Amino acid sequence: MIEEPIQQRGQAASVRHKKPKVPHSEWAEHIPDNEWAIYERAIGALRKVNRPFLLAGAFGLAAYTGRWRNTKDIDFYVLPDDRQPLIDALTQAGFVDYYDKLPYQRHWIYRAWKDDCIVDIIWAMANQRADVDEQWFDRAPQITVHGETLDVAPAEELLWCKLYVMQKDRCDWPDVVNLIHAKGDTLDWEHLIERVGDDLPLLIGLLNVYCWLCPGSELKLPQQMRAVLAHCAQINGNAEDQCHINWLDSRPWFVPRKNVS
Repeated sequence: MIEEPIQQRGQAASVRHKKPKVPHSEWAEHIPDNEWAIYERAIGALRKVNRPFLLAGAFGLAAYTGRWRNTKDIDFYVLPDDRQPLIDALTQAGFVDYYDKLPYQRHWIYRAWKDDCIVDIIWAMANQRADVDEQWFDRAPQITVHGETLDVAPAEELLWCKLYVMQKDRCDWPDVVNLIHAKGDTLDWEHLIERVGDDLPLLIGLLNVYCWLCPGSELKLPQQMRAVLAHCAQINGNAEDQCHINWLDSRPWFVPRKNVS
C-alpha cells in the first residue's frame, strides 16, 4: 500500500473538519511593516515547498494570549525530515545562515537572517527531549495575519517546549504562566500529561508556581493533578491577593494584571 504524502493527508484532514481559530489576532497590527515584509517573503518561500509548517515563538504565544512582544524574529516548527527543503527555500529567497553572524546550536534549529530579522526553522526541542511529530499538525488551530492564514503550534506543545527553558540568561516560564492563564480552562491536560511523561514533576512545579501567582484560579485539571495541588491552593490566599505578581517582577509581564501595584 502506497502511503500518501504528508501534505496531502493534511489537506484531506482540513476537508473533513474545519480547523479552529486562535482567540487573538489584533496584536498583528503592531508588527512593523518593514519586518512583516521580510516574514511574508519567508512564508511565501516556505509555501512553495509544499511541506507543512507551524507558527510558533512570540507570534504563536501572542495568538493565544493577545500579548505582542517584538523579538525581531519569527519561528516555524517543521517535521524533521522536511527541514532541509525548507531551509533551501529560504536560501533561494535571499536569506542567509545566521551562524556566520552569531554561532548557534545546529542540532535542533536553523536560523535564517535577512535585514536584521531572523526566521527560525525548528524541528526538535533544544534539549533533545522530543522531535516535532505529526500530532502537532493534526491539533493545530489557525490564525490569519495580514491576509496570510497560518497553522499555529498547539498550546499544549508550546507549553511542553517552554517548560524546559529555565536558564541563567533566559527563562520561558513567564510565557507559560501567561499561556496557562489564557488557555488553562480549555487546555487538553490529558494530552499534555502524556507528552510530558516522566517529567510530570516539572509540570507540577510550574502549576504550583501558577497557583501561587494566581490564587483562586480555576483550572480544569485531571483528578490526579488536583490532589497534588490541593495543598498549594489552600495556603496561597485568594483571588484578591495579587501582590505575588510584583514580587517576582514589577515590570508589566503578566497580561491580565499589568497595572497591579
